[in-house]
Amino acid sequence: MTYSFHEEAEKELFLTVDYYEKLQKGLGLRFSKQVSDAIKIICEFPLAFPKIDLKTRRCLVNKFPFGILYQTNEENIRIIAVMHLHRKPGYWKNR
Repeated sequence: MTYSFHEEAEKELFLTVDYYEKLQKGLGLRFSKQVSDAIKIICEFPLAFPKIDLKTRRCLVNKFPFGILYQTNEENIRIIAVMHLHRKPGYWKNR
């Protein structure tokens, strides 16, 4: 399956990578790798993760307090948010 990012989700990913990289050299790269690994699993098993509303599912990112929120159809996975699990729940719902 193919995937694409909502522009705000892509921005969240890049901002978070930059934030972690500023905290510790290499940490941003590790975060990016964990997100990439999670996306690969989502692409292989798009229906395996729990629904958080009628259309949206959430996959947790290993070793970091983030979840990837996505929606799927027969051909594509749309990543709606790369969301910190302890901040502003529901902010992504207008996407």
